[in-house]
Amino acid sequence: MNLTLKIWRQKDSKDKGRLSTYLVKDISPDMSFLEMLDVLNERLIGEKEESIAFDHDCREGICGACSLVINGLPHGPEGGTTTCQLHMRKFKDGDTIFIEPWRAKAFPVVKDLIVDRSAFDKIIQAGGFVSVNTGQAQDANCLPIGKETADLAMDAAQCIGCGACVAACKNASAMLFVGAKVSQLALLPQGQAERERRVLNMVKTMDEAGFGNCSNQYECEASCPKEISVGFIAKMNAEYLKAGFKHDPSTLQKTSSD
Repeated sequence: MNLTLKIWRQKDSKDKGRLSTYLVKDISPDMSFLEMLDVLNERLIGEKEESIAFDHDCREGICGACSLVINGLPHGPEGGTTTCQLHMRKFKDGDTIFIEPWRAKAFPVVKDLIVDRSAFDKIIQAGGFVSVNTGQAQDANCLPIGKETADLAMDAAQCIGCGACVAACKNASAMLFVGAKVSQLALLPQGQAERERRVLNMVKTMDEAGFGNCSNQYECEASCPKEISVGFIAKMNAEYLKAGFKHDPSTLQKTSSD
């Protein structure tokens, strides 16, 4: 396959950035998208040019580090798939492919296709800890939680925090991410002690980071590589409203040290 790549190049957060054009030839349809970028970078290094910076880690669809907007779609055209698991056979010989970083105020560009997603880390930190009694672990069948609830909590726990939901949303909302993290622990017995404080702190931190609000158009669910349901946003909103009746969010601490 021979392809034309339009790739976002930006040397640092202060640089204006621009799209640069690269031609790649003899790309195997069985390559992953990141392997194709590796081929291009090897060529650029051989030509004494600066390689293209992009995030990656596990390359197994687990970590979500491979955060690229491909032809306007976070993680590319294949649903329920991270960029590292997207294969070149999803494209056609002669295609022009646009490759850009996540676009969100809360995700500033570090270099080229890499963005700073530490805002997600701050939201998780604001959620604090869970209270768990130490000692010998209970047998799984003795835990006071039904299968339906356990399955729902596991569905929420699948979120890998890649930020595709933010990149897909016209408001750069992080509510699907936060909704999944809030719901995961709100559904489990271990998460009950800090349940109210957790949702208030996490939502407060999300707003302070500069993420937008949900407009219920479901782009987040459509782009999520783990297919997290927008139903968890409704769950988060319900948790937030109930907690807000009992606590003033402005008086809560953002960290787990309180």
